[in-house]
Amino acid sequence: MPVQELDNAAFDKLAQGPAAVIDVWAPWCGPCRMVSPIVDRLSERYSGKIAFGKLNSDDFGEKAGALGIMSIPTLLFYKQGKLVDRIVGAYPEEVIDEHIRKLL
Repeated sequence: MPVQELDNAAFDKLAQGPAAVIDVWAPWCGPCRMVSPIVDRLSERYSGKIAFGKLNSDDFGEKAGALGIMSIPTLLFYKQGKLVDRIVGAYPEEVIDEHIRKLL
């Protein structure tokens, strides 16, 4: 299942599911462009097990602020509707994958 582009309502729905990874990013952010293909690959790897979404912090700044996003990229990890983990910055695929496996 491809990574879903999120608006406020889609964010809330995705985060309330069994397991979700949400990439908070912006088009001008270089590190975000480095993380994006990693998130795409991991969404394919975990298709059917974990939902993946991307929230553009420029378009949905109020939502990003409410989530306490201070820097991007930020990856948010939700399990059973609760935020259980987050990582800020561009990390290698292995590190991100390690955080994702905790959702299973």
